[in-house]
Amino acid sequence: MTAATLSYARSTGRPRRLALDTWVIGSVAALLLVGLVMVASASIGVADRSLGDPFFFFERQLLYVLLGLAAGAVAVAIPTAVWERYSMVLLGAAFVLLVVVLVPGIGHEVNGSRRWVRLGIMNFQVSELARVLLLTYVASYAVRRADELQADFKGFGRPVLVLGLAAALLLVEPDFGAATVLMATGIAVLFLAGARIRHLLVPIVLGVAAMAMLAVTSSYRMRRLTAFRNPWEDPFDSGFQLTQSLIAIGRGEWFGVGLGSSVQKLFYLPEAHTDFVFAVLAEEFGFAGVVVVLALFALLVGRALAISRNAARAGLKFQSLLAAAVGIWLGLQVFVNVGVNMGLLPTKGLTLPLLSYGGSSMLVTLGWLGVLLRVHHETRSTGRSAVGREDRRE
Repeated sequence: MTAATLSYARSTGRPRRLALDTWVIGSVAALLLVGLVMVASASIGVADRSLGDPFFFFERQLLYVLLGLAAGAVAVAIPTAVWERYSMVLLGAAFVLLVVVLVPGIGHEVNGSRRWVRLGIMNFQVSELARVLLLTYVASYAVRRADELQADFKGFGRPVLVLGLAAALLLVEPDFGAATVLMATGIAVLFLAGARIRHLLVPIVLGVAAMAMLAVTSSYRMRRLTAFRNPWEDPFDSGFQLTQSLIAIGRGEWFGVGLGSSVQKLFYLPEAHTDFVFAVLAEEFGFAGVVVVLALFALLVGRALAISRNAARAGLKFQSLLAAAVGIWLGLQVFVNVGVNMGLLPTKGLTLPLLSYGGSSMLVTLGWLGVLLRVHHETRSTGRSAVGREDRRE
C-alpha cells in the first residue's frame, strides 16, 4: 500500500484510508501458512487413528483461522479509544470469565484442569481472552493514573493487586503458564509506563516466592518442575513428553527429515499438534526451518514494539502501551513454548501462537493483532494530521 493511497484526500473530503503495516501482515500470513501445514502434518496420524478422518484437526484449524481473521478485521475497525473508555467494564468481564470457568457444569475439565467453556464447535479457553482484557485495563490505568503510578508504591500496587488476583484464579484452574505470562507482561507494561524499579522488585520477589511455595507444597507440580532438569531419569513417566520432544528435535538435524516424515508424531509425542508442534516442525524441517519460524516471530514482535514506540512519539500513550503489551505477550509466549519443547523450561501447557492447534488461542491472537494494526493506523493518521496542520499554517 503506497503513501499516495494512504494519504488523506483533502480536496475531495473523502475519509482517509486504512493504514496497514505490511510487515505485520506478511509475518502473520507466513506463520499462519506454516501453522496450517504443521497442524495437518502433526495431527494426521492421531486424527486418522482416533477419529477416522486424517484431516479433522486441519479442517477445524482452517475454520479457526478464518474466524480469527474475521475477529482481527473487527478489531481493526474499532477505535482504540473505545477500549480505553470501557477498560473497567473489560476488567469486570475478565474476572467474570475467570470465576465462571471454575463453576462445575459450566467450566469444562480436561486432564485435571478446568480451563474451558463449551461454545458450540469448540472449547473456549477463557484465560486467553481474560489476559487481553486485563492487560487493556493495565494500559488504561497507567495512562489515567500516570502520576500516582510513578510517584509512590500505592499507585503501582493497585494494578499489581488486580493482576495478582487474576493470577490466583488462573492457578486454581490450574494454569501455571498463563498466570506467569500475565504477571510478567503486566509488570513489563507498568515498567514502560514509568513505574520505579524499586517498586517492581516487590511483586517480582513476592511472585517468585509464591510460585516456589506452590511448587514445594504440591508433589505433582514439583515433579513437573524437576522433570525438565533430567527427563532421562524417568523417560516413561514424568519425563516422557520431554524426552520424545528432544528426540524429535534431534532427528531434525540441519534440514529435517522432510514434511510428513516425522516418526515421533505418530505414536510417541503426546499433544504433537498443540503444545509440541514446534518439536514436529524441528524434526521435519530441521534447524533451518526453526530459524525461519523464529525469525518470523522476531519480526512480528519487533514490529509490535516499533509500533508502540511510534505511538508514544505521536503522543498516543494508551495506544503505545497496548501495542507494547501485544509484543511482550507474544514474545514471552513464544519463548516459553519453545523453551518447554527444548527442555529449557518446565512444561507449562502454553500454545505456540499462530502455529499450535486451538480455536481460542487463534481467535484471541488474531483479534489482538487486529488491535495492533489499529494502533498503527491511528499513529499514522495522527502523524498525517499533524503534517496537514503544519501545511495549513504555512
